[in-house]
Amino acid sequence: MPLSAAVISGVQKLVLYETRARYFLVGSNHAQTKHRVLKIDRTEPKDLAIIDDKHVYNQQEVRELLGRLDLGNRTKMGQKGSSGLSRAVSAYGIVGFVRFLEGYYLVLITKRRKMADIGGHSIYKIEDTNMIYIPNDSVRVTHPDEARYVRIFQNVDLSSNFYFSYSYDLSHSLQYNLTLLHSPCDPGTVEEVHTRSSRQQDSFDIFEDEGLPTQVFHGLQSEPYAKYVWNGKLLERVKDTVHPDWLMYIIHGFCGQSKLLIYGRPVHVTLIARRSSKFAGTRFLKRGANCEGDVANEVETEQIIHDASVMSFTAGSYSSYVQVRGSVPLYWSQDISTMMPKPPIRLDQADPYAHVAALHFDQMLQRFGSPIIILNLVKKREKRKHEKILSEELFPAVINLNQFLPPEHCIDYIAWDMARYTKSKLYNVLDRLSMIAENVVKRTGFFINRSDFFCHTLRPDERWGDLGGSLTSSGRVQTGVLRTNCVDCLDRTNTAQFMVGKCALAYQLYALGMIDKPKLQFDTDCVRLFEELYEDHGDTLSLQYGGSQLVHRVKTYRKIAPWTQHSKDIMQTLSRYYSNAFSDADRQDAINLFLQVYQPSESKPHLWELPTDFYLHQRNSMACVLTPNPCCVFLSSYTYWWSEGILSYLPLPYDEVPCEENMKKVGVRRVNRYDESIDTYTEFFKPYELTSFDDTFCIAMTNSARELMPKTVGVDPSPFTVRKPEETGKSAVIGAKSSKEETVVQRKTAASAPPPPSEEQISSSSEDDSEDDRDDDGSVSQRSTPVKLLTESGESVRTQEDFLQQSMRETYGLNLAALPAEEDMLIYESLAFVLFFTSPSYLSLSSVPVSCFTTDSIYEVSSPQVDRDNREVFEGHVLTGLGQVRSLCREDILMYREYIKNRYM
Repeated sequence: MPLSAAVISGVQKLVLYETRARYFLVGSNHAQTKHRVLKIDRTEPKDLAIIDDKHVYNQQEVRELLGRLDLGNRTKMGQKGSSGLSRAVSAYGIVGFVRFLEGYYLVLITKRRKMADIGGHSIYKIEDTNMIYIPNDSVRVTHPDEARYVRIFQNVDLSSNFYFSYSYDLSHSLQYNLTLLHSPCDPGTVEEVHTRSSRQQDSFDIFEDEGLPTQVFHGLQSEPYAKYVWNGKLLERVKDTVHPDWLMYIIHGFCGQSKLLIYGRPVHVTLIARRSSKFAGTRFLKRGANCEGDVANEVETEQIIHDASVMSFTAGSYSSYVQVRGSVPLYWSQDISTMMPKPPIRLDQADPYAHVAALHFDQMLQRFGSPIIILNLVKKREKRKHEKILSEELFPAVINLNQFLPPEHCIDYIAWDMARYTKSKLYNVLDRLSMIAENVVKRTGFFINRSDFFCHTLRPDERWGDLGGSLTSSGRVQTGVLRTNCVDCLDRTNTAQFMVGKCALAYQLYALGMIDKPKLQFDTDCVRLFEELYEDHGDTLSLQYGGSQLVHRVKTYRKIAPWTQHSKDIMQTLSRYYSNAFSDADRQDAINLFLQVYQPSESKPHLWELPTDFYLHQRNSMACVLTPNPCCVFLSSYTYWWSEGILSYLPLPYDEVPCEENMKKVGVRRVNRYDESIDTYTEFFKPYELTSFDDTFCIAMTNSARELMPKTVGVDPSPFTVRKPEETGKSAVIGAKSSKEETVVQRKTAASAPPPPSEEQISSSSEDDSEDDRDDDGSVSQRSTPVKLLTESGESVRTQEDFLQQSMRETYGLNLAALPAEEDMLIYESLAFVLFFTSPSYLSLSSVPVSCFTTDSIYEVSSPQVDRDNREVFEGHVLTGLGQVRSLCREDILMYREYIKNRYM
């Protein structure tokens, strides 16, 4: 079966040319070897007329085409003063086409910034856009309200947290994208797209008589997941007209990447958050769920860990873990007309059969599989019922749905009053969260694309055997997901997700062979790096939904936040209140217009005249009651509430099963091995450009060694060493201390950590608070703190030289700075005497491996043997230096042949 690879978009650089009657959009790949042309008619006042000839031009053909267009559109033949074809703007992609009351607008990305790199696939953030009116002024039909709609549309700041990629599907998880590459392709559905123009077919092929076969690859391109695409409606008008390379889908949320250096070995930690475009909006204006099961503030967060020393998806090591946040899936809202900081919660509709919850969890089973674990963090004990109303409705809904599911695939429900535990001085919130996180990660497992888990054989851990998920021939996949919610799904939810992500990060690093136990401690460079990513992630999502940054952070719940943090929290609370009271309505109108939930028309009221947008997001609510509209979302049954086919594949997610229905969503291209559309190496390294290492993204990204590791000599460089806050690289007091006052921190390992909790220790139902209190009375804070190693005199003093030797001994197992012992030198001299003064039979001594794995290259005795291939390579270099060049082998001829074809023919 041919190998598979992701298709790289052939349109990455765009130039817009204009005449009085046409716009010509010329798109090219990054190397500018292949070009496409899109013709847009400017004589239509209210319609969009686009022509794509689907032809691929080379650079010379495009120049000739533009020259003919320039010559043909001049007012007078031979006139040189004014050009008939002018260059309007340069861009990097098309956001979409939008129309209000006049003609269509073209939205282009004019600035971008690289934010992350996953397996050689670059992820960009939109920095600036340009909105261009298409119809010519001579045919424009003006409308007095057009300018107001344009202002509302531009209130959605596209330069704020919108992301795209030319070769990586950001709407899907890494597990889906890599599973797709291993899916079998139906030969009957393969599209032959690697064709040449007639000029190239008639040309002379210098390799046609050599009979060298071409290695075939399948280029795969899947349909994006519509829920997380934000410009799907803007591209809907041209989706079936233009070539797929013109279509570029963007997501909204967060993307951050940092580099974790483990003794020089680079490990990239990437955090991607995808905000749902369904039932999207601001804090108090979008609560609960709509009639289609889409909930407010739904965000899918994925953490990706990969060994950056190997870039390829096929040869590299990649791991990911996904979790979800979202509003409580009920019909509920809050009335903001009372101008209260916390408006009362009200249930808008009775839902005795959990109709809306069934639709929501049906979507989750289809995308994530089972088990679905709900972590409900709302308050359970209040003087006046507020948040408790939601728990009293959600728990019976889950019980009702579970009675129809098989017991092994039931929805797990964990209710825990996080706010109440935070106020108590006897309990530690993060300790309880770490217990829940351990249980959750064991149930769901995580994704990793390697099947050779050397870690648990070389350094076994009892928790590895209890890990959930599903094992495959290519590794391990995550089955099920954790769904976390509070009321706003902001502060408490972000801290809970951080603790679950920290637990999953430990398992991921353990599976990749980076640590010896699946446990990470606070106050280490690794956890600090991860915490900074999650705080940026939480601040960004909070600004998008609530209008301010996080009020309570991880340090707040650890109770180590500085005294100045309290005043900052007050300012963030006021900022959030102001945003919710005065600016959220305008932001909601902008989101509704951008997502085309509301489409302006002269026959219906304007957007600002609507008293509410309820019916825009609940489009089928009235139709379900009044008329049997086929577009409505009906449950086939209140007992069999899941979609057909999902249950038969559980616990695997239905979307990742290579069934016939799913494979219809995948486009397959049959290309050769060196085709530019799948050549990730050329796309990433750009050998045709003059580049500098200092300008590369991997140099500029956040680095644990540069940002967090202490700069003093002799400190253990491991990112898993517990350090005091003043000992980190960001502290300003480093260097002010004398060498005698340096404190030695204890190297924490998972062996000193408490044992994981059993499943019985975690409550899976909303029981009374008194029982929770009794369970938690015995919980003691297990948060580790750095300790001092005392000398015999009781003083915490150690010289710099002793500390350096301690660090080397921990790292290498011996002190490299010290001379070998006299006993060891005698043994070495005796062995040398035997080897050099006895028969040369010592050359045939068999090397004894130290490790039990065949892939390791560490031996007690290594024989100086060189294989034939290496000798031939060395001889070839020597002959080349003497001016004698050997004939090319078969593989070299094949590679040179493909290079000539793709570059010059």
